[in-house]
Order: sequence, then C-alpha cells, then structure tokens
Amino acid sequence: MRSNPLVIHRELTLLDVHPAQRVCEIGTGSGYSGALLSSLVGEDGRVVSVDIDPYLVQWARCAHHERGVRNVRCVVGDGRQGFAAEAPYDRLVAWCTPPHLPKAWVDQSQVGGVIVTPLPVARVPQVTVVAEILVDEERTPRVQRVLHGGYMETVSSPCDPDTPTRLVDWEYRLPSAAWISVGWRKEDNELRDGARGALDRLLARSSIRETVGEEDIDWGSWRTWAAATDDHYLTAVGWPSGGIAVGHSTPESIAVLRHDGTILADRRASPSLRIVRDWFRAWDRAGRPAVEEYEGTLHPQQEGWRLRLSR
Repeated sequence: MRSNPLVIHRELTLLDVHPAQRVCEIGTGSGYSGALLSSLVGEDGRVVSVDIDPYLVQWARCAHHERGVRNVRCVVGDGRQGFAAEAPYDRLVAWCTPPHLPKAWVDQSQVGGVIVTPLPVARVPQVTVVAEILVDEERTPRVQRVLHGGYMETVSSPCDPDTPTRLVDWEYRLPSAAWISVGWRKEDNELRDGARGALDRLLARSSIRETVGEEDIDWGSWRTWAAATDDHYLTAVGWPSGGIAVGHSTPESIAVLRHDGTILADRRASPSLRIVRDWFRAWDRAGRPAVEEYEGTLHPQQEGWRLRLSR
C-alpha cells in the first residue's frame, strides 16, 4: 500500500523525529515511510515497522536491503499490539486506523513520547481524524491537535481495503455493494432488522432526494461536525457507486448527506430528515469549521482510549 507523499510528510512533521530515537511504525506499506524514518533517526537510531500482511513486509525488507538501509526492522504482526520486544519508543506513527487508541501503544512509549495516528471519532466507519498525542509524565495520553485525514482500518488479517471491517450492521454484496452502520446497534435485534430496514428504505425507488444547493461540500468538515454531535443515532451508509454518506437514522426513519450535497431520506415527513436539516443549518451558521478547529479528548475504555471532539 502507498500513501500520498504529501500526507506522509505532514504526519512525519507532526511526529518530530530526532537522530538516535527509536520509532515504531504501524503499517509497513511499500517501505517508503520506513526509509524516511530511517534517514531521520540516523545510524544511531532504530525503526521497527509492523504490518499484518507478510507480502508487504517481505517486499519492504527487500527494498531496504537493496538500498543499504540497515536500521529498519520489518516484522509481521498485529499492529494494534505494537511490538513490545523493541520498546520503549520515542515516537510511534500509524498508517492505519485502530478502533481506539490502543493501550499497548501508550505502554510501549517513553514518557514524553509522541504518537501520531488516525482515530475514529464516531461509532460508524470512516469518520476519522489524525491525532497528535503526547504521553505525559503520568503515562497518560493527551491530544495536542487533530487534523483532517485517515487511513484504512487496522485488521487481524489481510483484507479488501475498500470495505469497512468494523461496525457494519448490514450489507448487500449482490447485485451491487451497499452497507449501513448505525450508532444504535445495541438496540437492534440479532437479525439486524432495524439496520436492514433503514438501508432498504433508503435504497428504495420511493426514497426522496433534496439538494442543499451546491455541487460538492467540504466532506471532512461535515462528517467531523456530525461526529462531534456525539448523537446516539448517527449513521453512515456506503453506496454502490462508492463513497459514504453520513446522517441520522432510527428503526423507523433515515436521512443522510452525500459528498455531492444531496440529502437522501426515506420520506418527506421523516424525523431523521428534519434532524439532518437542523445539523446542516447549524454547521453552516458555525462557518463550516475545519477539522483543525476542534479539540480532542481521550476517554478511557477497555484496552485503550476513545477520541471525542468538541469546539
């Protein structure tokens, strides 16, 4: 896998790597970012690169060997567990999105260490930010800033990077792919009748479309605003044509806003449609804030911390 070099440059700038430091990267990819880290830490430093995909790890090993890179160790493993054998690390960077900030990453960091990673900010897929995190004297992670961005999800085995692997409550694979993720999944039954019914109503020919008067919206700004509501009924939908839409649903109603500025809803009298309209008006009145205008706080949970945003 390969990321945009400009994005890699941004994340490595945030990471603030110095010579002789020890760095752990989660997600080996092509080996490009590992080579950059190798140069930043110098001969006296050390880089450990962890990836779940043996093919990518072997590819990067060969690339580093051919180029004379000797201070990078590429290993196969579940990046969510870090790599304790060479801890502690001064810096940790992730090129994939864990379900929360893993406790292992904090435990394997030095006091004063920096972690740069994408993190979810909602209980639905693909609503993420990139967070710069400092591990303080009490070994507690503190968010320094958040930026727009995200990467594919961390997984326990190689998978299709275009399909969410977590928090999908119902999906269709044939005749064309579509999926739904709802924040109220714990209230649904084991057959996921509520989520399936909401998706069916949205995909039905009788569903309605409403434009907000523009061809394209700032998707990062919109989905971050929706996530910051921390609404229990926040919903994401994946479309046959690609991309996602974010909005609101209940077992009886659904409405979502797409990249192209179109709101889709099950009916004109939909309670969810009214809520999405209200969210959109509030977002517009607030000046459609950029992701960087939000503050992030980490909340402890089992095996790590959940990131929440506020303004």
